[in-house]
Amino acid sequence: MLVIRNVRIVEPGKGISSGDILIENERIAEIGSIPVTNPGRVKELDGRGRLLTPGLIDLHTHGILNHFYAEGREDLLLGGKALAQFGVTTVLPTIVPQVEPGWLDKIAEICAALDDVQGVNMPGLHLEGPFMAIKGTAAATLEGDLEMLKDILAACGGRLRAMSLSPENPQIIPVVEMLRANGVTVFLTHTRASVEQTESAIAAGATHATHFYDVFYSPPETDIGVRPVGAVEAILADRTVSVDFIADGIHVHPAAIKAAVAAKGYRGVTLITDSIVGAGLPPGRYDTPWGFQVQLAEGDAPRTVEGNHLAGSSLTMNQGMRNLLSWLDLPPEQVWAMGTSNPADVVGLEGVGRLHVGDWADLVLWDDDLRPAQTWVRGELTYDRSQS
Repeated sequence: MLVIRNVRIVEPGKGISSGDILIENERIAEIGSIPVTNPGRVKELDGRGRLLTPGLIDLHTHGILNHFYAEGREDLLLGGKALAQFGVTTVLPTIVPQVEPGWLDKIAEICAALDDVQGVNMPGLHLEGPFMAIKGTAAATLEGDLEMLKDILAACGGRLRAMSLSPENPQIIPVVEMLRANGVTVFLTHTRASVEQTESAIAAGATHATHFYDVFYSPPETDIGVRPVGAVEAILADRTVSVDFIADGIHVHPAAIKAAVAAKGYRGVTLITDSIVGAGLPPGRYDTPWGFQVQLAEGDAPRTVEGNHLAGSSLTMNQGMRNLLSWLDLPPEQVWAMGTSNPADVVGLEGVGRLHVGDWADLVLWDDDLRPAQTWVRGELTYDRSQS
């Protein structure tokens, strides 16, 4: 058992209060002013008045440091161990399917390795594609295909948690319906869809839009002076659809995030990183598994060496939280929800993202500079900054 004393406990969306937390059998056993009745069995940690929050949850990330999740088991295991230093305790490794010989076997290998990852929870996979209308950097652009989807679901073995797709793709509505029938959360992205196409996908079961505004294009202008209205407006207008942002200040201007908060409230907005190799590393040139290199410069996001196009991000979740807390004029507990309880709600994760008795003890104790001092996953200390 462990008691973390003298901390400011952040309950996402609700408030911040001073107190203690008792961890027992991997879960939060008690919150409040906790007396010690068995000093020999109970360890104590003085939090010195610092913030204690649920661990951060990243629903859209391709890699960290030098590790690309799409490369397979080893990168998945090594990348998972690295995430605690950024305050991340739950992640959906995000794969851009490359439809080529052996691609389903690779997905099956990655899903089979999820339970062996240590230091972070990986409850399932996020596939960014292959049913996309607009390629972006590396995404496949295929029409909806139920037979292919059945093969994907079989390869994932029940571990597919989210799939990103484009609402205007031919035959996409049956794909959305089959995904929902199999408990998979449907994300919208990479699109130039009309309002009607977007609304049809939402009615079929799409509930979320990922890396919002990025690769979300307006339909063509057909009447000079009349602004085209498409997927962005349809999504903003529907409170049942949540959105996420790459909050690095490069992919999306803070004012655009504020507009989404005004439209949806804080509960409808989630932080992601969309990080690739180089996240958490110094500037330099890095290889990707997609067959090209990216250049990471100080204060910028990764860009393709040839073409200078944005390719994912180098954002880490702790830096994203730091940015949102600076940009948004909201109570801090509501901003913290964007990295904790909101993503948990998006994909239906239970026992994480909040601080309730009985929840998993996935916790982060933050230094004043909003760098993790210590991170716990299911009550196990997975990162200690003083030891790094």
